[in-house]
Amino acid sequence: MGWRLGSDIGGTFTDVAFIAEDGTLSTAKVPSTPPNYGRGVVHGVSILADGISLALRNLSEMVHGCTVATNAILEGKGARTALLTTEGFRDVLELRRIRVPRLYEPLYVKPAPLSPRDLRFEVAERMDASGRVVTQLDTDRVRKIAREMVAAGVEAVAVCFLHSYANPIHERMAGEILREEMPDTFITLSVDTLPQMREYERTSTTVVNAYVGPPVKSYLDGMEADLIEAGCGARVSMMQSSGGVVDAEAVKEKPAQIVECGPAAGVVGAAWLARSLGIDNIITFDMGGTTAKGSMIENGGLIYAEDYEVGDSMSTAGAIAGGGGYSLRLPVIDISEVGAGGGSYVWLDRAGAIKVGPESAGAVPGPACYNTGGNRPTVTDANVTLGYLNQSSLAGGTVPIDAHLSKAALKETIADPLKLDLLAAAHGVHEVANATMVRAIKAVTTYRGRDPREFALVAFGGNGGVHGVGIARNLDIRRVIIPPAAGVFSAVGLLLADKSVSVLRAFAAPLDGIDPAAADEVYDALRSEANRLLDIDGEKAAYHLQVEMRGVGQAFELTVDLGAERFREVDFVQLRKRFASEYGQRFGHAFGDDESVEVVSLKLTATDTTQTRATTLQLPQCSLQEDVRDVWFGPDHGLMQTRVVGRQALTTDGEQGPLIIEEYEGTTVVPPDARVSIDKNSNIIVDLEAKA
Repeated sequence: MGWRLGSDIGGTFTDVAFIAEDGTLSTAKVPSTPPNYGRGVVHGVSILADGISLALRNLSEMVHGCTVATNAILEGKGARTALLTTEGFRDVLELRRIRVPRLYEPLYVKPAPLSPRDLRFEVAERMDASGRVVTQLDTDRVRKIAREMVAAGVEAVAVCFLHSYANPIHERMAGEILREEMPDTFITLSVDTLPQMREYERTSTTVVNAYVGPPVKSYLDGMEADLIEAGCGARVSMMQSSGGVVDAEAVKEKPAQIVECGPAAGVVGAAWLARSLGIDNIITFDMGGTTAKGSMIENGGLIYAEDYEVGDSMSTAGAIAGGGGYSLRLPVIDISEVGAGGGSYVWLDRAGAIKVGPESAGAVPGPACYNTGGNRPTVTDANVTLGYLNQSSLAGGTVPIDAHLSKAALKETIADPLKLDLLAAAHGVHEVANATMVRAIKAVTTYRGRDPREFALVAFGGNGGVHGVGIARNLDIRRVIIPPAAGVFSAVGLLLADKSVSVLRAFAAPLDGIDPAAADEVYDALRSEANRLLDIDGEKAAYHLQVEMRGVGQAFELTVDLGAERFREVDFVQLRKRFASEYGQRFGHAFGDDESVEVVSLKLTATDTTQTRATTLQLPQCSLQEDVRDVWFGPDHGLMQTRVVGRQALTTDGEQGPLIIEEYEGTTVVPPDARVSIDKNSNIIVDLEAKA
């Protein structure tokens, strides 16, 4: 009988998870293996299969999340990418939007376009906004450009013509010519990537898709080959940034949809957890070895970003903060990500202030305490020094550590230059890391007009339990939840995700003058496209319809639920009220009743309803030898003897901190001013005392 598992690659560790029919959860955590990350996946899968006596050859599906696309952008290691665009629009990527992420930095330099100017080509052609041909496409010029691209060593081409969303014929013609002349080159068209108005966002998204296309395809092909070599021919499915799962072959065509797939899996898992607990509103905090991510579940549902940016020091939705990354206008769960994880380097700036990240030690050379070549201190080294982490090994003993190396690195780099006691310096690093990561939480809450105090915090990732309570304290959140297998929770989330896709199409019309029949025709086309991508028929799919709306004359739109299965059934008064409510909550002022509203795009999410998935999670029984060690909880509490226990030692009645909870996948730190308990589903619940 076939079985399926989830695998998630991070910058430091690769996580693997399997959920049995009775809900029993089995996991494996192994170091990532750059540059061939696929080897780490196969290694983790083999360890898990051996541990629970499952035959690798019987693995039928592996649902996968990775950071390959993200890393290609952050490290500048994507394909050599050319852009073919309408005459006069060569520099759209340079002009961008008139926004900068740091207002008082006059010397700020925008990131270099992913397609350099010498690889951006113009061709005579023109459509007007209604899709009428103004100038025919110069096909001879396209062929000449294709030969120039080949000579320049181009590996990927993005095609983006003006108003092609209204009439795609010129882009289709150019794509055919390019594929004839450049058969081995990755070609992507904006009408297949983002058939929507707003020239910069459409061009940027198409270029991102081209830039990450070859490395993503190479990675997936290599991993599939490694699995076959290991005796496993499992189908590989991929998490999308939208939180849905699709076949890996579809991802090879549109790889930009997986830029945030790893973080998305954790948010999907947290949404499942919130439903199981009957909680409507939670904030997710996912801290791994390289980055920390924040997102929000509101009224039980995922929150999506209308404008998302990747490649900046903080990847985030750009409605208020933004301008420092590359626009990615695909369906993306609103996840804010900062370069602060357990492996993030700790350093002093020229003014002597402690800084954390964004550069990370990753799996190689690793934190100083790993004794694998790294000698610069990291956040993990600070946590080891404070006593938060095990002083001899991590990940259930699979990663030996040397606490003396952590202390030596911190002393030389931080404590001695600042003339601080070592514990005070380590605690300062911990607090700076918390402050850095709070930015990610605020980007998805306060920047959206939400008050974090009204939410519970779900902390996961390898370091989520170590920093979760401190993050909550900074935001005045009173409850923190650490789910089972928190350290590999993104891998678990992969197994809890729906098989679904989101598709959209431009549809510009004033709300009070819209043609419902025309809108329903577009939705019917979107249904057909979604069914094709999911490879299912309409009877097996559930559809969620939305519209993107804005005030007439405004440049940015908000996504609002349609509230009906067909446009002709819509209550337009209620639709406008939903838009006005979201507008007021997001931007802090009311949208006037006398102000006109227009629809910009129609959006549809299709979900395969034939899926089955776990309804509960159970951890296998394991015991941990209880211990006691000295732990530093800051100047208010000092050094305290603290019990170290396993999750199974907790009770539903709870106990007062301090307490350290150690598990195979991660550690949870409970400070003295908090109370910890466990619920019937093995979730750790930490309740914080109110501030004095």
